[in-house]
Amino acid sequence: MSEPDPNLLRGRFDQPTSGDMQRYSTSLAIDLRMLDEDIDGSVAHATMLGEVGILDPGEAERLCAGLEEVRGELASGAWVPGDEHEDVHMAVEARLIELLGDLGKKLHTARSRNDQVATDVRLWLKRRLGELDAALAELVNTLLDRVESDGKTLLPGYTHLQRGQPILLGHHLLAHAWPLVRDRERLVDATRRLDRSPLGACAMAGTPHPIDRASTAEAMGFAGVADNAMDAVAARDHEQEVAAACAICMTHLSRMAEELVLWSSSEFAFVRLGEDYATGSSIMPQKRNPDAAELVRGKSSRVCGDLMALLHLVKALPLAYNRDLQEDREPLFDAVETTLASVGIMAGMWRTLELSRERFEKALEGDFSLATELADLLVERGVAFREAHEVVGRIVRWCEDQGSDLGALTPEAAKRFHPRFPDDLGPWLDPRAAAERRTSLGGTAWVEVERQVRVLRQGMG
Repeated sequence: MSEPDPNLLRGRFDQPTSGDMQRYSTSLAIDLRMLDEDIDGSVAHATMLGEVGILDPGEAERLCAGLEEVRGELASGAWVPGDEHEDVHMAVEARLIELLGDLGKKLHTARSRNDQVATDVRLWLKRRLGELDAALAELVNTLLDRVESDGKTLLPGYTHLQRGQPILLGHHLLAHAWPLVRDRERLVDATRRLDRSPLGACAMAGTPHPIDRASTAEAMGFAGVADNAMDAVAARDHEQEVAAACAICMTHLSRMAEELVLWSSSEFAFVRLGEDYATGSSIMPQKRNPDAAELVRGKSSRVCGDLMALLHLVKALPLAYNRDLQEDREPLFDAVETTLASVGIMAGMWRTLELSRERFEKALEGDFSLATELADLLVERGVAFREAHEVVGRIVRWCEDQGSDLGALTPEAAKRFHPRFPDDLGPWLDPRAAAERRTSLGGTAWVEVERQVRVLRQGMG
């Protein structure tokens, strides 16, 4: 006769689970991240069972006390479950039975592991998304602090990584801040949709017991309950939505990281990362590598992969629960935790970096990035923009032939290209004046930078 199987779910089998199957099927290591959520859900469930009369009040109280004892043991390492327990839910229940005897076996009345894990994940997400939202708020505020302290610094704005027009650094940083605000909005939307309790849905069809799902939902802090029991245990679109929001956020961080890598190079020499966010070389002693930025850039690809994993996981699954869904936690947790860590690293880099405020002040005088100013000048004097564009294009080519930039353009030379050029081109070839001239809503002028900072500060609460 075979040895008794410690797994609580082997009643209909004659043989124990093989060791390799136990090791292959366990999700305990990653599920233990949801220990608090699992205990909280079980306490809410036990309390409700007592309130509706399925358990007597004394039994419910003893179960809740036992669950808290298990929480403490698992958190401290005083009790370490093995692979035979498969997941955190079975580990908690097995230890509860060891502590309370047959009473522990009553806890699972009117619920399934299917609704348990769905509940735990939603609780975990609600808490972590709150942390991620706070981290994003801190990053936005860090960028706004930089705008207020260094925002008037002049630099070239780029399209196609070619110089386009002179802009203020504040304008550039705000272009990074606004997407982060939208990232926060996406998290709020995702949280609203996942804020429904699956507990009490059981395996997929509900239960004949007189449970109160609204009571457990309220006890756990959910806004309501998932209406359909099958959907409650099978749905993973809320996880995909969270991963998508994280992937989008990481692409925003990656774009910032790429610019910090470029700007910290000797060729740009625009920023110098703080020593606590840079590393050295194993062979070249002079190096100051932007590893923090590079890691953010690299980790963005992994979070995008997490999203793809979650999408493909469910694309051909029939309803309702399938064991495949055990594989959702690893990419989901990785997406959220990696994004949270990356947001914090990015905020740290922006807080501590040094900025070369005069780096482009002289370099932009006469630069071809002022060509649009000359076209706009002609437009102000009644020339159609397409004609002005063609005229200035010929001026740029003439300057290149001279081996120079727009600094070589005298008023006399300009009038040979078009008679409506004025006698004084100085105000139109001043890069700072060019930036400050763009006062249209959302433009790079300081007055608009200040307006946007006020709007964002107010929105941060």
